[in-house]
Amino acid sequence: MTFAESKIVAQIVLTRLWRLLPKQALVAVTVLFALPVFGVLTAFGVASGTQLDKIERREITELLTLPALTQEPTKAEQFRVSERVQRGDTVASLLQRLNVDDPAAFAFLRTTPEAKTIFQLRPNRTLQATTTADGKLVSLNYLYSSEEYLQVRLQDDGVHFSAEKKKMGASAQVARKSGVIKSSLYAATDDAGIPDAVATQIARIFSTDIDFHVDLRKGDQFSVVYEMLHQDGEALGAGRVLSAEFTNNGKKFEAFLFTDADGQDGYYSVEGQNRAKSFLRSPLAFSRVSSGFGGRVHPLLKNWRQHTGVDFAAPRGTPTWATADGVVEFAGVKGGYGNVIEVRHSGGVTTLYAHLSGFASNARKGMRVSQGQTIGFVGATGWATGPHLHYEFKISGQHQNPMRVALPKAEPLAQKYIAAFKQSAQAQIAQLVLLRDSRPGKFE
Repeated sequence: MTFAESKIVAQIVLTRLWRLLPKQALVAVTVLFALPVFGVLTAFGVASGTQLDKIERREITELLTLPALTQEPTKAEQFRVSERVQRGDTVASLLQRLNVDDPAAFAFLRTTPEAKTIFQLRPNRTLQATTTADGKLVSLNYLYSSEEYLQVRLQDDGVHFSAEKKKMGASAQVARKSGVIKSSLYAATDDAGIPDAVATQIARIFSTDIDFHVDLRKGDQFSVVYEMLHQDGEALGAGRVLSAEFTNNGKKFEAFLFTDADGQDGYYSVEGQNRAKSFLRSPLAFSRVSSGFGGRVHPLLKNWRQHTGVDFAAPRGTPTWATADGVVEFAGVKGGYGNVIEVRHSGGVTTLYAHLSGFASNARKGMRVSQGQTIGFVGATGWATGPHLHYEFKISGQHQNPMRVALPKAEPLAQKYIAAFKQSAQAQIAQLVLLRDSRPGKFE
């Protein structure tokens, strides 16, 4: 009998056995095809439906000893922030921007001789702070020269600080990025992987021509070349913007960094025109206009009144800048304005900043302030329904719309620097062109 024939016979036998067995029986059938050569078919069938019911069943409970669980200590969350020193900055205002809320650390900086280097602030230098979630200082690096930096660290006891001057050894690597505006400058720079410190510099550089509160359009494009500082292989943070290009509503603006013989940095157009103006268009880095210039219904008095300034909605504590060089005329409380600062500028211009939560230490009557210097902080004092800055601009005592008044240009680059500047700018233009050409042709 062949193997195939044996298989058919086995299937017939199994079918007949299954029909003969009672339905409640437990059936086990084993078919052995091990000897196909001899044509032998062996089948075993066992049926037993009653014996299983006689087996005794017992429930056994046994306690198992589990290993002790130990929770590893969690490391406290830390945050690292970098900021660049701006004209008129103080150590206090910088620490606030770095989210440092640590009176003990500030007292250490102020009273320790080794740490006092930090009070010799120079524009465009970099500070980097590492803090805990509640603003306590863990470490602070102040890159005050190209050769040395000050390092302040919290000791292992969690109470005392140390200060030490260290050799710089930091290298500045050039980074090149471009982006497209979809909603805001910050959102676009985040999408492009550009640090916030660079975004702030972009806003400051172009703020005299572009109002970043109202002028941005979806599809606006920008490119930027900037420094990234590294120390021992570790990124310390963003350095200076070397060049930038911003296309707003079809109009292109360019800016190129130039350092003169006195070490002063400035940004200029390709023709050497100063990118700055004698007045900043806005006294805040980023916010939104919550109430414009002109007639409106007063939010508290509920009557129609002339609104003699512009309101910028911003979080409480946002640094407020002087929009131009000048002298503080008044710093104190003034009726519905709450905490207010008035600054007198040249040409019969005065500016007013109201509803402040507080004043910077260098903003007192009779003191000189510089353009971009922090003079106060956004609040909701006086007749205010929420945190915002009320900003007024007056020429010869007459209120003007600060968002629309013509602002004169600052002084152009001195003629003696023009040749050196143009040589430097040409190299930077080539990098911007490369970035521009690498942009995708279509944007959402």
